[in-house]
Amino acid sequence: MATGDRHAIDKMVKEHSMSGYDTNLAAEYYILSCLHRRGLTANLTLGNKKSVDIVVVREAGDAVTVEVKGVAKKYDWPANNLMSKNPDHHFVALVSFEGRIEENEMPAPHVWIVPFEKIEPFKRFYRGRTNVSRAAILAEGKHFENAWQLIEG
Repeated sequence: MATGDRHAIDKMVKEHSMSGYDTNLAAEYYILSCLHRRGLTANLTLGNKKSVDIVVVREAGDAVTVEVKGVAKKYDWPANNLMSKNPDHHFVALVSFEGRIEENEMPAPHVWIVPFEKIEPFKRFYRGRTNVSRAAILAEGKHFENAWQLIEG
């Protein structure tokens, strides 16, 4: 088998093996890594059905939570389960790997940090599902791109 054919087959197998679960885990760990790079104390929460993915302790008695939504391609983010018991201390991290999640160079994804209280205008409602609109974020949410300072407080 020619080298080019082998690479094409490897790529097809890899494309079909990446699940939404893997994408979400990659997004959560990416956000966790970025928070630690900024010197924050951040911890991943455990469990499959949760609305809090990361807890960030800014100082004693001051913590915020982050819900991570990750997509592999240039899609809207599913948001049927977006909720918060403490909306003024909750953020939504929208992560888009821009269709490049499986590239060997592993380029950084695009990230928008949106306070939970400000996510509503970006939601779109369809039959049976709710999404955060990529088009709306690109058009009206530029100030949330890489807005890590919002989590820092």
